[in-house]
Amino acid sequence: MNTTRDDDQLTQLATHIRDRAPKILVIGDAILDTWLTGAANRISREAPVPVVEVTERRAVPGGAANAAVALAALGARTTLCALIGDDPEGAELCTALNERGVDTATLVVGARATASKQRVLGSGTVLARWDRAPRTAPSGPDATTLAARVASALDERPDAVLVCDYDAGGVPDQVLAVLRGQRDRIGQLVVDAHWLARWAPLDPDLVTPNAAEATALLGEPVDTAPDRADRLCARRAELLRRASATAAVVTLDRDGALLLPADPAAPIHRVATNPAPEEQTCGTGDVFAAALAAALGAGGRPSAIPLAVVRFAQAAAEAAIRAAAERPGTAALTAEAMAARLAPARRTPLDTDALIAAVAEHRRAGRRIVFTNGCFDVLHRGHVAYLERAKQLGDVLIVALNSDGSVTRLKGPERPVNPVADRASVIAALRCVDHVVVFEEDTPVRLLELVRPEVYAKGGDYTAAMLPETPVVRRLGGEVRVLDYLSDHSTSAIVRRIRDRAVS
Repeated sequence: MNTTRDDDQLTQLATHIRDRAPKILVIGDAILDTWLTGAANRISREAPVPVVEVTERRAVPGGAANAAVALAALGARTTLCALIGDDPEGAELCTALNERGVDTATLVVGARATASKQRVLGSGTVLARWDRAPRTAPSGPDATTLAARVASALDERPDAVLVCDYDAGGVPDQVLAVLRGQRDRIGQLVVDAHWLARWAPLDPDLVTPNAAEATALLGEPVDTAPDRADRLCARRAELLRRASATAAVVTLDRDGALLLPADPAAPIHRVATNPAPEEQTCGTGDVFAAALAAALGAGGRPSAIPLAVVRFAQAAAEAAIRAAAERPGTAALTAEAMAARLAPARRTPLDTDALIAAVAEHRRAGRRIVFTNGCFDVLHRGHVAYLERAKQLGDVLIVALNSDGSVTRLKGPERPVNPVADRASVIAALRCVDHVVVFEEDTPVRLLELVRPEVYAKGGDYTAAMLPETPVVRRLGGEVRVLDYLSDHSTSAIVRRIRDRAVS
């Protein structure tokens, strides 16, 4: 893998979506997610249950509403067609959507109660949840009004339509009839639904089932099988035929996602993910589907979805999970969270906090971290060969650069030749380098304590015993590897040759 190159692709895609600002219509089950949090330090006298002393209540958009919020955060012009109730929950949901940049003019306030989910967290653990999710079809007038709103929104020729049908009764048959009758007005149709067979008559461009939903469509219990990914790949053609879809992206929670194009000659791709606790993943499916819809709406073709699009959706879900980890609740995407997720692609060095966050993410994914350091003042073939060999020792290569002051102390008053900003930009441009960080000290011991790499690599005519970093790395459980030194390929030698030629 090359995380720097991959993140560059994701950054370019994010910029393209924001510049293009596709018009996306979201249709589906809008839910108000409520989280009550507090300490749980005692047991109730009435029953053997913990007593939660609630200190905070958070109410955020969920379901189709969460998907709409994610689309707006990515820069799409987002409209939500959904049913809400004439109740406090509906009013709260509408306010939250407006605050997050979602057009709510097409929401229908009907006779049914607003779908809601309420959770109680005691000392960080979900202790209870109760739902109000109407599963009956909406009344005739409400269904008719919603269908009319959908038809009106389709008159605006959206670039994509995202359906979030979670079997909560928010998408009546009248809406399906409108979509089918005006299918030619839909740029791309992305369907995220519990029951995909219901949407097959509309010939979706992309469906995004999870393992259980794919299983229900195939009629075979493969969602928990150890080889479920292989079995789903083997039945690609049947899955797409039953969904009547051009392509599918199947999410497999801890096992990542599968990109299944319709073309039998096209390869199947598998995208890895960073596992996260269940309490942090609520809402990630909404965000994942929204990111796919944003990419397709901005100009992608479902018949040839590039792998970068699925990685982009995975990155959006990871950004939402990271935000949920900082403050428990529904995993919701913000522009700031997405920018932070893509920050490693920038050519500026990471600060300490960003480095720690990046390392934690790699650790969760089980990646082997290699750390090296140096001045890298005038980059030459010896440097490149050494860094490429260092990357081969693991999955992630972190390069720590001596600051300008540190280089001067080590090399003399005439060094560095190039300032640290230039050196960092050049080093970060190498495909083998994943992260760059700058340190002010004469040795990188402080950074080694923070990163705790599996491998510390050093190039040159050293031995491990000569390096002051060796005892630190070994104490932290890592290994020290000294790589071959290429003679006459040092910065000092290059500088001497330049000076000699200038004198002559």
